[in-house]
Amino acid sequence: MKKILVSGIKPTGKLHLGNYLGAIKNWIELQDKYTCFFFIADLHALTTEKDPKIVKQQTKDLIIDLLSLGLDPKKSVIFKQSDIIGHTELSWIFNCLIPVSELERMTQYKDLKKKEKSINSGLLTYPILQAADILIYKGEYVPVGEDQLQHLELSRMIARKFNNTYTKYFKEIKPVLSPASRVRSLNDSEKKMSKSLGPNSYIAIRDSKKDITKKIKKAVTDKQGVKNLLKLYEYFGEEKKLKEFKKDYKDNKLMNSELKKEITKVLLDFLIPFQEKMKYYTKNYSKIEKILDKGSKKAQKIANKNLKKINNIVGLK
Repeated sequence: MKKILVSGIKPTGKLHLGNYLGAIKNWIELQDKYTCFFFIADLHALTTEKDPKIVKQQTKDLIIDLLSLGLDPKKSVIFKQSDIIGHTELSWIFNCLIPVSELERMTQYKDLKKKEKSINSGLLTYPILQAADILIYKGEYVPVGEDQLQHLELSRMIARKFNNTYTKYFKEIKPVLSPASRVRSLNDSEKKMSKSLGPNSYIAIRDSKKDITKKIKKAVTDKQGVKNLLKLYEYFGEEKKLKEFKKDYKDNKLMNSELKKEITKVLLDFLIPFQEKMKYYTKNYSKIEKILDKGSKKAQKIANKNLKKINNIVGLK
């Protein structure tokens, strides 16, 4: 029997190559190894986005992107977090177990506190909702990047706290680390590819040929920048050509313009077929709705079963 793996992605802005290599590519490969629950974390999106039209559109775009890139509803349970009754209920049970001090030591929260004058409570407590997202399906494995290990450790601690306070119900959650290295920003090679650094820092999955060409052409070519470009080519290009580029780089003969030209070509070859699928799903969104409806019914059935047992354990039923 396959082990249960759970993961979600927040619909905030455009999906980019860093997201694909750091998470989505791994998800697609894991579908054959685990019983997978993949969801759009639209409840988490409310911590930062307050325009309902944007939340709806970004949620819609993200599910189109994920299916186009290779998430398979025949292999995985795919759904919207907000469609499942139980995530927030379990989150409340966990809230009553965890001291505020544990949440305040989260690195992401501390960083936000330095930048923002006022932080909504959702940004403080969302790691608890993350734990509920995983544990309501009795998740055993979670695919993560190294920068997400602290939040996963909190989920592991919550599971242990519940087991020690009541009875042993949850299994230990184990990380599945992404094999991909962090992709760095195109305009700042010291930082990872991120939407927060502006549109020229990343290649979006939906970027046009013109935009991709322009962004690669403008990519920084300091020492780390060239290494980043070589890493990008390694993911999408040909092994033979990669060896030539690496040899030229070692011999100080690498032509950055040639490298950028080849990267642009292989990225377009990779992305254009997916973008065609995105156009198809956009025109036929009813197919997406059927997939989400089927996925949410599967997820709800399991969530209901597990939550009933949890409520009984804590004395609510």
